[in-house]
Amino acid sequence: MSQSLAATSKPGLATVIDRLIGAMEAIPYWFVALVTRLSIAGVFWQSGQTKVDGFRVTDTAIELFRSEYRLPVIDPVIGAHLAAFAEHFFPALLVLGLATRFSALALLGMTLVIQIFVYPDAWPTHGTWAACFLILMTRGPGLFSLDYLIARGRAWSPDRS
Repeated sequence: MSQSLAATSKPGLATVIDRLIGAMEAIPYWFVALVTRLSIAGVFWQSGQTKVDGFRVTDTAIELFRSEYRLPVIDPVIGAHLAAFAEHFFPALLVLGLATRFSALALLGMTLVIQIFVYPDAWPTHGTWAACFLILMTRGPGLFSLDYLIARGRAWSPDRS
């Protein structure tokens, strides 16, 4: 090996680290966004399922809002219904990748309410949820989404210059 080539080559561990970093950087954003959308949607959908029996909000859910959650300003019956709706509607939109940024914003708002008023000690969990929402809000839903198809269709529109 020539002197100049030997001087510029990296030691074994540094080469392995560089290759691993390169492999991680090659993960496409659409995959990250899809995993993020589906994972966080599942968390909220499952929570919503605990509040309903069919299409009816359960008495247990209302009691939970009355005795444990105790949100200020909002009636427990209204709170239980709004939460059950939000925990089904916005996750469904996230799965479809439709209005993704706004759905993430809505669920981030819900997460902040939970963090501030309901479970202030659960910040590690809520921080993880917030990170998912912030990724989607700032970077969008990715390639495999209805938002992408709508934006692509708008770009091809003859009325758009």
